[in-house]
Amino acid sequence: MAQKFDVVVIGSGPAGYVAAIRAAQLGLKTACIEKWTREDGKQALGGTCLNVGCIPSKALLDSSYKYESAHKEFKLHGISLDNLKVDVSTMLARKNKIVNNLTTGVAGLFKANGVTSLHGMGKVLPGKQVEWTKQDGSSEVLDAENIIIATGSVPIDIPPTPLTEELIVDSTGALEFTEVPKRLGVIGAGVIGLELGSVWARLGSEVVVLEAQEAFLSVADQQIAKEALKVFKKQELDIRLGCRVTGSENKGQEVIVKYLDDKGEEQQITFDKLIVAVGRRPYTEGLLAPGCGVNLDERGAIFVDDQCRTDVPGIYAVGDVVRGPMLAHKGSEEGIMVAELITGQAAQMNYDLIPSVIYTHPEIAWVGKTEEELKASGEPYKVGTFPFVASGRAMASNETEGMVKVVADEATDRILGVHVIGPSAAELVQQGAIAMEFGSSSEDLGLMIFSHPTVSEALHEAALAVDGHAIHIANRKKRK
Repeated sequence: MAQKFDVVVIGSGPAGYVAAIRAAQLGLKTACIEKWTREDGKQALGGTCLNVGCIPSKALLDSSYKYESAHKEFKLHGISLDNLKVDVSTMLARKNKIVNNLTTGVAGLFKANGVTSLHGMGKVLPGKQVEWTKQDGSSEVLDAENIIIATGSVPIDIPPTPLTEELIVDSTGALEFTEVPKRLGVIGAGVIGLELGSVWARLGSEVVVLEAQEAFLSVADQQIAKEALKVFKKQELDIRLGCRVTGSENKGQEVIVKYLDDKGEEQQITFDKLIVAVGRRPYTEGLLAPGCGVNLDERGAIFVDDQCRTDVPGIYAVGDVVRGPMLAHKGSEEGIMVAELITGQAAQMNYDLIPSVIYTHPEIAWVGKTEEELKASGEPYKVGTFPFVASGRAMASNETEGMVKVVADEATDRILGVHVIGPSAAELVQQGAIAMEFGSSSEDLGLMIFSHPTVSEALHEAALAVDGHAIHIANRKKRK
């Protein structure tokens, strides 16, 4: 007799493990299949995010920022250090410990909530069955009333720069450099490229970022993006826009990268290490058996509706493997939504208010619509900005780069977008997201009391500036 479950989740990343826990909390007999294996052969839960993505990259970002601060900024505070050095092996060991703590923490949460954890591969079969292939190669068929696919995504490879052991790497390999490369190349100036480039630049690498697009951070509000580009140039990140990589040649411990620059001229540059960070794609290899009824869209993602239902009743898909931004928090909320839908609850995601964050320093974050999107739609809007250079708290902590930008509807004053580059940008944007979730106006934010001195006051002032009422900067005169 096949094992029977109310819910079988395939994948234990932020979308999958959250879906499994919530389903179990709601009284459903739940199993979660995960193939990820640690070096000791044991199962590693948490998917890309916890093992080789969000968490380890933030650990290295934090460590490298502390080193850079000690190296460049402590003197401003009257603090002197002699013989400052970085021990990369200790840094990596700290990162690995954090990863281990969190992945074992998910295992503990599964146990506490009664989720059955299955080590191996999952494949969706016809008739809402799941084939579970174990680590020893044997397989077992599970009966499932409901299936939640949460297999995530993998880095995109490009033909001009095939990955090689330690020399040309993807985002996973970039987290494992055992020493600081002198010359580091990064292909792609997106979130991953900027974060990983920042880590190694802070530790002493000469970093060149090659980006095919001519616009920098085209997904972000362009006023914020232009400010970010200025900041990164000051940090000596050499970001070259409009550059299309055409080939590479490995020369022992070096790699020569050939590319066409923004004028269409052929160029080449030599690196000691090269990171390929051109994006990610949905992971569906070996997932769907013929006849299972689950279909893919034109991007190779699993086709779902607004509530993550596939074309087969009772089969859902969430996270990076479906449409929308590939963000851990988006996947987690989809997992919760689906678990609640299965139990008959009313549940819905607000896809208009998914915050995005780039964890460089300063951070870059946004939620809602950009000014460019509003211009393109013809929607009348108004804007308020406030620079951190006018913030007392930012000045006290030597964090004065950047600004807060609030975009509101011209007629109703309802907040349409909040965009930040600067200290605690992710936290400030989350404040904006909370306000927007409740349909707040810029006047509502302006009427709230913000504690002083805080960087949050910059959000308050930007909201006031929407109608020319900012206190701590000179307001722009409105055009007549």
